[in-house]
Amino acid sequence: MYELTIELNANNKIPLYEQIYNFIKNEIKNGNIPCKTKLPSTRALAKHLAVSRSTVDLAYAQLVSEGYIESEPYRGYFVAEITLLYDIGNGEKETARERRMADESNLIDFSPWGIDLSSFPFNAWRKISRGLLSVDNKDLFAPCHYKGEWQLRQEISRYLYEARGVRCLSEDIILGAGNEYLLAMINQLFPDKPNVAMENPTYMQAYHVFRQNGNTIIPVNVDKSGMIVKELMESEAKIAYVMPSHQFPTGVVMPIKRRLQLIEWAMKDTERYIIEDDYDSEFRYLGKPIPALQSVDSGGKVIYLGTFSKSIAPSIRMSYMILPPSLMKRFEERTSFYSQTVSKMDQMIVSEFMKDGYFERHLNKMRAVYRNKHDMIISLLKDSKGKITVSGENSGLHIIVTVNNQMSEEKLIARAKEEGVLIHGISQYYIGRNNATKSTVLIGFASLSGEEIETGIAKIRSAWKV
Repeated sequence: MYELTIELNANNKIPLYEQIYNFIKNEIKNGNIPCKTKLPSTRALAKHLAVSRSTVDLAYAQLVSEGYIESEPYRGYFVAEITLLYDIGNGEKETARERRMADESNLIDFSPWGIDLSSFPFNAWRKISRGLLSVDNKDLFAPCHYKGEWQLRQEISRYLYEARGVRCLSEDIILGAGNEYLLAMINQLFPDKPNVAMENPTYMQAYHVFRQNGNTIIPVNVDKSGMIVKELMESEAKIAYVMPSHQFPTGVVMPIKRRLQLIEWAMKDTERYIIEDDYDSEFRYLGKPIPALQSVDSGGKVIYLGTFSKSIAPSIRMSYMILPPSLMKRFEERTSFYSQTVSKMDQMIVSEFMKDGYFERHLNKMRAVYRNKHDMIISLLKDSKGKITVSGENSGLHIIVTVNNQMSEEKLIARAKEEGVLIHGISQYYIGRNNATKSTVLIGFASLSGEEIETGIAKIRSAWKV
């Protein structure tokens, strides 16, 4: 089901139903909502937008009458097949989305999400894969333990203690196909749908998971030390979702004092918990990696999330979580009937990859690779005469750049695109998007070559005249 994010203006002379109608119609015409996509129910959309259901009913009725969407009994509303109408009108066979993707594929993309796959350890991966398949091991194709394979969970436990200070046993770890899946599983442990406090700006995938599961989201501002605990204490949140080792997207590293304040907040209520998303803590360029928040939790209040998406490859879709004892008991009682979602073969490959020392060597290599790219960008952005401010530059796979040249974020992105460079603004990561007032963008570097970085930075400096 497609999730609609519509910003309504109650002071606008255009009626609310017409604003909803116009938004959905334009999204369909521009190819942003493909045909056959299921739309939210009128009840769900009305609740999400805080409007009456009749307002949404009017908007949907107009869209149905004009043929943009179709109503199917007992199933809901779906986007109609209308691409032929636009093909006839403009003589093109591609949708707007396909054309945009084709255009952007030729750009130098400073995405904060990419990793360097040119350095993937193919030889080691092949060797381990062949070794596992060299004998007729029937167990490889048998069902997995619902928490994940014991050997891999044991390796993860050892690695986390040595690298992150995380204290856990193999039985405390649960594997899943990506962080989004694990967040949805965490929601199963709280049937009363508690309010969730999220750093603002934040990782929007997590935001969508919580909202889709019926949680009320409470945005809490971020300062130079991370989530502002004073605001958290004044909220009615029961769960706080944080990224203390490298906040996304700001790059803030939470100091120990703020971490202890978070723990103190959670200890004041038996049903308060902290979700620590430790998504890219392996890559730090100044000093040693910061110990995880979980390592200072003596009260069983931290749910720890980790992933191999940044450290190995995103395609293996392998993440893990560590539940405190009280929640592990709930998990075993309420959700142990769920099947394991990560391939047993992939689990065994990663287990051997870690046990044989390949993982540690790969991380050391990638730290050097990313540090070189990171230092190159910082060097290329120097000498801007105060027009460029860089932050969040000591860890992770992107930096934050604020440009002081009178251009808005939107204009910075547009000017860069004209020069053949794709830049991503920070405003898209704000809940409500009302707090992003500066001209600030994210510059990712992991997936780019040195030549692409050098060319791309030269192009954006020219486009921005800095």
